[in-house]
Amino acid sequence: MALLFEPIKIRGITLKNRIVVSPMCQYSSIDGFANDWHLVHLGSRAVGGAALVFTEAAAVSPEGRISPDDLGIWKDEHIPFLKKITTFIKEQGAVPGIQLAHAGRKASHLSPWKGRVALTEKDGGWQTLAPSAVAFKEDEPAPLKMSVDEIKRLVKDFGDATRRAVDAGFDVFEIHGAHGYLVNEFLSPVSNFRKDEYGGSFENRIRLLLEIVKEMRRVMREGSPLFVRISATDWVPDGWSEDDSVALAKILKENAVDVIDCSTGGNSHEQKIPVAPLYQVPFSEKIKKEAKIMTAAVGLITTAQQAEEILKNEKADLIIMARQLLREPYFPLHAAKELGVDLPWLLQYDRAK
Repeated sequence: MALLFEPIKIRGITLKNRIVVSPMCQYSSIDGFANDWHLVHLGSRAVGGAALVFTEAAAVSPEGRISPDDLGIWKDEHIPFLKKITTFIKEQGAVPGIQLAHAGRKASHLSPWKGRVALTEKDGGWQTLAPSAVAFKEDEPAPLKMSVDEIKRLVKDFGDATRRAVDAGFDVFEIHGAHGYLVNEFLSPVSNFRKDEYGGSFENRIRLLLEIVKEMRRVMREGSPLFVRISATDWVPDGWSEDDSVALAKILKENAVDVIDCSTGGNSHEQKIPVAPLYQVPFSEKIKKEAKIMTAAVGLITTAQQAEEILKNEKADLIIMARQLLREPYFPLHAAKELGVDLPWLLQYDRAK
């Protein structure tokens, strides 16, 4: 059996293979609500054979959205349609996961195909929040520096969103701590210039994330896995580094986090990223081996052979795919054939096997 199609148990959940649908923003919501697009988009990847299907980043508060078109889970009214999606995913033999997020200073932007520019409040945008009152780009509005009370409210927002996600039927949870969004902004010295208990030292900068982890674990089912997506490096001098990521991963493991989802970048406009196939896999390998925690590899993984080699060489425990699964929703079925695995197909599609 190819490693890519070996089951893996994470806490109380067993995934039927190692292929995970990455959270991928769809910018197709109104007022945070999921709709038929999300059902078909996520459901088709479950039909296609992926073991774990993550929603896109779901904002824990309205001001936490990247754009007005983002998915949300900040009110109970969001639950029923999300429940419809999780039910369908489970019916296909896959596990539904949700990524909880707050965009911080990168919130209040137009969706990519509408221009991606920062929105002003008069144009339907909102005041953004961040650890420090420093914009991501010089020509964008400055965020509001969060007070300690606002930070405490944010932690509660993550907890409330987790409770809704449990009610909606999600079995796996991920904190979005990467790509320059709010948690990442607190972690990195590139964006966090605070002088209080949430800034300065490494221990202070990771405090918010640890508080969110604790709050979510309080609400989650005991057997549900908790992932944290991080940017393993800022790709800038004197920014967050891979060694910081190893140190953080060790602490997260002690705090009941199960998997580190290893992405990079997104927190500095000055970043220099050497983009190439598998360019982020070394970070997954380093964190896995040095922190002794499960990791997920992401980033320009496009073939069954690449995925199998990553697992075979113990560089990651899971393969999280994004654009390849946009191009090819049934990638797992095709990958199984390439790797000589007789993977069962759903009955409705079996005659095409």
